[in-house]
Amino acid sequence: MTSPAATGRGAQPRPSLTQADAVAMIVGIVIGVGIFRAPPIVAGNSSSAGIFLALWAAGGVISLVGALCYAELGSAYPNAGGEYFFLRRAYGDWLGFLFAWARMAVIQTGAIALIAFVVGDYATQIFSLGEKSSAIYAALAVVLITALNIAGTTQGKWLQNILAIVLALSILGVVVAGLSATPPAAAAAPAVADKAAPLFSGLALIFILLTYGGWNEAAYLTAEMRDTKRGIVRALIIGIVIITALYMLLNLAYLNALGLAGMRESKAVATDLMKATWGGAGALVLGAAVVTAALSTLNATVFTGARTNYALGRDFALFGFLGNWHARSDSPVNALLLQCAIALLLVLLASFTPDGFQTMVAYTAPAFWLFFLLTGLSLFVLRRQPPVNADPFRVPLYPVTPILFCAMCVYMLYSSFNYAMSLDPGSIGAIVGIAVLCAGIPVMLVARGTQRQR
Repeated sequence: MTSPAATGRGAQPRPSLTQADAVAMIVGIVIGVGIFRAPPIVAGNSSSAGIFLALWAAGGVISLVGALCYAELGSAYPNAGGEYFFLRRAYGDWLGFLFAWARMAVIQTGAIALIAFVVGDYATQIFSLGEKSSAIYAALAVVLITALNIAGTTQGKWLQNILAIVLALSILGVVVAGLSATPPAAAAAPAVADKAAPLFSGLALIFILLTYGGWNEAAYLTAEMRDTKRGIVRALIIGIVIITALYMLLNLAYLNALGLAGMRESKAVATDLMKATWGGAGALVLGAAVVTAALSTLNATVFTGARTNYALGRDFALFGFLGNWHARSDSPVNALLLQCAIALLLVLLASFTPDGFQTMVAYTAPAFWLFFLLTGLSLFVLRRQPPVNADPFRVPLYPVTPILFCAMCVYMLYSSFNYAMSLDPGSIGAIVGIAVLCAGIPVMLVARGTQRQR
């Protein structure tokens, strides 16, 4: 039992996160398993090594454009609810509620389950627990990371900082191995270079942007940052620059070790790279690096995800139990517990499909890009309202910058839905995800009667 002072609606998020903490969160969320899976697909849809690298650089630029838009929103309206707060302020309570519902039941919990399956897949290669080994590891990862975040924000942020450093060192190790190697596969590239006739395919950019995804989670850190006016801006810019640099180095290493043709034919490009340089021990090293990357992403995703649930409970009595902030651990304990339960349910359900990771990608993608687009559009609405901070950051080249961001979101919404529906197991995940999102409408109608005046 805890004293009333330790938990309740009187406690509030405290500004305990530094700019370095926020950068570590952003890097940890974005750099995950995508960089170990997407490059062969991008290589197969690029006509040359130069185009391949240019596309990855373009992904960084596009992400920076979106980050500048989010930097203005976060600087002008710092709030633990992040996008929930932006949407609610711009469009009204109904859309804010639907986003919070989607994030609680589809977007964030689906992302947690997705990342947990990656932990399970690679941990199983190191030590298998049987037929359902991946799902067992995934469930354990969700429970352990949630428990650590319940222990407190300080513990969670320090774990994130450590994992981000280990992740960066692991990737740099792969980079060094790739850049120092010249295997025969690299020399075979000209023989198959004519396979990619077009300059590049749109599918390449889809996977690149998915690999860069996750920086928007910084919006949920604004209420807990010490410098809400400029800290979030610097954290986003520094984080994306670091991510882009690491991605470019890693892809240069892939090209140097395997060549563009070798990448096209590879189903596990990083594993092939390590085998070509370090032999059999390379696969074990890579497995540890991927698990580290996935745990880093999982910890940051769990940390930020519960903040929306907390904001929902703060505003609607129907979910009032989620609005308690535990002062002793400085975390939204009830929101973390509910998030953990839903993610575990998704892990259980996805374990009965052919590919849990693919199913969860399809489950989350359409809803994610829909609300990403609506958040981008909210910048135009909120520009006409007085900001919370007296002197917020303003996105440069307005309105061109947010227009470009919204156009990218429209393209990704269309492409992700088409891609999800083209996959036999993935289409099931997409249909269920859309159904769960729609189920939030009747819940919203009930919850509106329990809305608190703020």
